[in-house]
Amino acid sequence: VQLQASGGGLVQAGGSLRLSCAASGRTFSRYAMGWFRQAPGKEREFVAAISWNGGSTTYADSVKGRFTISRDNAKNTVYLQMISLKLEDTAVYYCAASTSYYSGSYDYWGQGTQVTVSS
Repeated sequence: VQLQASGGGLVQAGGSLRLSCAASGRTFSRYAMGWFRQAPGKEREFVAAISWNGGSTTYADSVKGRFTISRDNAKNTVYLQMISLKLEDTAVYYCAASTSYYSGSYDYWGQGTQVTVSS
């Protein structure tokens, strides 16, 4: 499966953005999906994950209550709604697909989309 992330940009602290990740292929609904991010000089970190049918979601503590992951299997797309953005949310955001929601291992990665939060 090929993944294409979009929706990043420059936003002021406290603002909102919605990232999208479009997947190619007809097997999108078989995959759990995740969002990760990597800030300059830091390691890539987990942000959120969603099971194949959207029934289960997981979030990093740093984004709980501010970010919401969702998916539309009819559109082969997963979303990350981000509100109350903070300076520390600045990073390149990546979407990824996994054959197992519980494994924490991701098989396919999209290119990143830059999110920059300014003061």
